[in-house]
Amino acid sequence: MSDDVQDGFVRVRLDLSYDGKDFSGWAKQSQGQRTVQGDIEAALRTVTRSTETYELTVAGRTDSGVHARGQVAHVDLPVELWAEHRDKLLRRLAGRLSHDVRVWSLTEAPSGFNARFSAIWRRYAYRVTDNPGGVDPLQRGHVLWHDWALDMDAMNEAAAALVGEHDFAAYCKRREGATTIRTLQELRWERRPDGVMEATVKADAFCHNMVRSLVGALLFVGDGHRPVDWPGKVLAAGVRDSAVHVVRPHGLTLEEVGYPADGLLAARNLEARNKRSLPGSAGCC
Repeated sequence: MSDDVQDGFVRVRLDLSYDGKDFSGWAKQSQGQRTVQGDIEAALRTVTRSTETYELTVAGRTDSGVHARGQVAHVDLPVELWAEHRDKLLRRLAGRLSHDVRVWSLTEAPSGFNARFSAIWRRYAYRVTDNPGGVDPLQRGHVLWHDWALDMDAMNEAAAALVGEHDFAAYCKRREGATTIRTLQELRWERRPDGVMEATVKADAFCHNMVRSLVGALLFVGDGHRPVDWPGKVLAAGVRDSAVHVVRPHGLTLEEVGYPADGLLAARNLEARNKRSLPGSAGCC
């Protein structure tokens, strides 16, 4: 599949962040709900005085209530429009966008770049406190309160069994025609000096609800409701387990997206479009 930029257009990379509290996720909605994509596209249209809406492609489509610190998107703009507005576009967007979404940089993307398909990993953080007094009021929009003491060593032992390439069907909300095979590169917990526990979750890509389902399973291990080997057994079963709780979205933040060297972007773009299967599994391509 070709991803060549149309003649007369230039591909622009956007690096951005947002507080997801008041957004119905990243992607535009048919019912007109407020979304990050909708806000940025409308702001671009306004500050460039365009009659056309230029559509954004994003690295990771976050759900309603999920935050992002290191989100990446791209947009293809007419060469003349980019030349006219590029020097002042960042400041104009800052003046137009609401304070819960910021674009930090706008750069001409290298050849072969696609914010979604060129990415080689996404890194999320999920933050939880088991402080019996609850969540620091200044962090309440970004930290989940878990009303049971958590054993971090048990959670990390359980997490280790989930790392690697697997079919994560048991931890994903299925979508018709989409694979649930992913390579989970990192899943670990650490307790910060302020007592907040932070999960680092890094993978080549994620399927719907995957991070929040993994966190939910590990919290059940941490508070003693399930044994250490339970999350691995759920994974191996390959079907959704009603005991796996999808934790609330406000504790989740997309922290960073990784890309290969410029010369490898186009190849990664094509590779990421191929539907994966595990060795010995049915199907192909």
